[in-house]
Amino acid sequence: MRLLARLFSALTLLILLAAAWLMLAPRPAPVPPVPPLAGPLIGPVDHIEIRKSARHMTAFRDGQPLKTYRIALGFAPNGDKVRQGDGRTPEGRFTINRVNPGSAYHLSLGLDYPRPQDRARAMAAGVDPGGDIFIHGQPNERTDGETLPGDWTVGCIAVSDAEIRELYAAARIGTTVEILP
Repeated sequence: MRLLARLFSALTLLILLAAAWLMLAPRPAPVPPVPPLAGPLIGPVDHIEIRKSARHMTAFRDGQPLKTYRIALGFAPNGDKVRQGDGRTPEGRFTINRVNPGSAYHLSLGLDYPRPQDRARAMAAGVDPGGDIFIHGQPNERTDGETLPGDWTVGCIAVSDAEIRELYAAARIGTTVEILP
């Protein structure tokens, strides 16, 4: 009888450990669905809105949404960028201030980060605010059409190579970019 009680106790302990492991084990974040704006992007865009929590970016012209893309962000995307190397994608209103056809990440649209307020905040904290925040494609060493999973940039916004070609052709220097939490 004592052996049966010990066996039952051991089995109960194993079940509790397995349940705890299942509850605490890390799970990949679900990929939110892309909203239904998915046709080809035609003509210029004047504004881009990025919603970090939804992992999507929408291109607009004259206030009308034209196309929505799934995106990857910095490897630690929650919260606003504070310093170089924190893996966060900055939040706020930016402007495309440069384009780079020779980027290491298939084409890129540069944002005017850090802005003066970003520099002041970093200086007050005694850190480097970082820089070189871009909307870009996949690393050039990848096969065209291959898309890295998850959030993998160091703070940029990444889309597929086909999508950056489309956006690169439609966006201009001066296009506004709003990055929301």
